[in-house]
Amino acid sequence: MIQILMAAGLALVLSLFGTPAFIKFLARRGYGQFIRDDGPTSHHTKRGTPTMGGVAILGSVVLAYGLTHLASGLLWPAYGGMTLSGLSALLLMLGMGLVGFIDDYKKIAKKQNLGLSPLGKIVLQGLIGTAFALLVLLVPDPEGSTAASSAISFTRDTALDLAFAGSVLGALLFVVWVNLIATATTNAVNLTDGLDGLATGASILVFSGYMLIAMWQNTHLCGTVAEGVCYEVRDAADLALTASALVGALVGFLWWNTSPAKIFMGDTGSLGLGGALAAFAVLTRTELLLVLIAGLFVVITVSVILQVGYFKLSGGKRIFKMAPLQHHFELKGWNEVTIVVRFWIIAGLFVAAALGVFYGDWLLSHGGMIQ
Repeated sequence: MIQILMAAGLALVLSLFGTPAFIKFLARRGYGQFIRDDGPTSHHTKRGTPTMGGVAILGSVVLAYGLTHLASGLLWPAYGGMTLSGLSALLLMLGMGLVGFIDDYKKIAKKQNLGLSPLGKIVLQGLIGTAFALLVLLVPDPEGSTAASSAISFTRDTALDLAFAGSVLGALLFVVWVNLIATATTNAVNLTDGLDGLATGASILVFSGYMLIAMWQNTHLCGTVAEGVCYEVRDAADLALTASALVGALVGFLWWNTSPAKIFMGDTGSLGLGGALAAFAVLTRTELLLVLIAGLFVVITVSVILQVGYFKLSGGKRIFKMAPLQHHFELKGWNEVTIVVRFWIIAGLFVAAALGVFYGDWLLSHGGMIQ
């Protein structure tokens, strides 16, 4: 618990004080956001706001993670140290963040709202997702345990195991599965990042949920509980620490990203956070629960799918005034802050429901309610 609080506190301080310094750096170089001409007209005033703020978020997470482990090793020599699960989560986060950084930089260099080509994004994200999948599935610890499982998971691994097809094909199916999750999460967070503080606040709630899940799993690991359901999650304590660093960094960034935003996270931040979200779903064995715990991201993504699909099928008609969903309410006349806060409430309700399902499954597995 001390390490979890330390990581969150360090990330908060680094992000809170590092972000304004990064804003000055970006402003001096004219690295500002370019706004879509077909977007809400109220967004035109945001043109030129520094972007690529994800660098401050991801940098704070990595520094807080490393400093916490360094301090823990000095203060508590018996402390376990960095783990493959924590490092691989950072790898997927930083890898996707790098794709976003390239995309952001190309937009700035070209002075337009066009960055990497769709094919370029897919290829780079696929390479990073594949590297992550193979690392967590095939690299065991000294006890022979891998960071991830080939079984499809909900609140824990289910009976549906992708390895049924054999070792090589099973590994290939797992790689495809992980890339599907990573593609979904990165796109979902990217679509949600449309209003000041919206994606940042929603991500704080989601990663707080994953921190609580990992903490609960750490106290009920297989081999440490006498009876009942246990969790075959490797390095759960380090995953909780990593999630707490994410929460701290996002809270610090939100201070500057809230309306009116002094900086945007850009694709660097949204893709990086999406990568971290995918990593937690895979590493905590809660892949299908992701749909509920990240429910706001799902709803916003579905709004885009419905809008595009109906537009094509109906010959130009629309379900919403504009997609993603947050812009529909903007065009209906809602104030930006009102939309953001209400969407945060929805995100929090989804996280609470997911935690209820997670804990409820544990209760039911123990024969009903505990007196």
